[in-house]
Amino acid sequence: MERNHNDATSMEQLLDQIRESATEAGQVSVNAILNSVGERSFGPVVLLAGLITIAPLIGDIPGVPTILGLVVLLTLGQLLFQRHSIWLPSWISRRSVPQHKLLKGLDWLQKPARFLDRWTGPRLVFLVDGPGLYVMAIICMAVAMGMPLMEVVPFSANGAGAALIAFGLAIVARDGVLAILATSFTLVTGWFVVTSLAG
Repeated sequence: MERNHNDATSMEQLLDQIRESATEAGQVSVNAILNSVGERSFGPVVLLAGLITIAPLIGDIPGVPTILGLVVLLTLGQLLFQRHSIWLPSWISRRSVPQHKLLKGLDWLQKPARFLDRWTGPRLVFLVDGPGLYVMAIICMAVAMGMPLMEVVPFSANGAGAALIAFGLAIVARDGVLAILATSFTLVTGWFVVTSLAG
């Protein structure tokens, strides 16, 4: 996967790019947010989906986790087919969130982003390049497919969001240690959902 010179290389950079998309009062569309992070930025899109899922006010809106799951599925599906830019159907790209909720969510995420950026960087790069990248994409797609179900299992969407954040940041920062951590989040969340539904 090629890295564009405008691609974010940290969570704080990504948050700043998203904030630039919310320049006008009212609603901020999915398309505007994606344009702010770059049309070829597969890693930042996964990271963004995870951030929105766990952010207060935004991720709590009914249907938002499902829409984010579809965005991740479509985005990473295109990565697997080696597309060089991201395409989304208009009914998804035109969906929007209130500007004030988006900005409040970004403000809430600023401190955690700063903390995580201090502890991430290129490590075990072979896990996030080449074949490793495609393995991560498949796992993320499995998480995304479970997100509609997670809307009915309390707190499980937070686990999915944490996994997507870790996977997305692993791609952005080229951090294989985070990829391992993300896989752990995925397994724990899957176990939680299955046991909750079985009970």
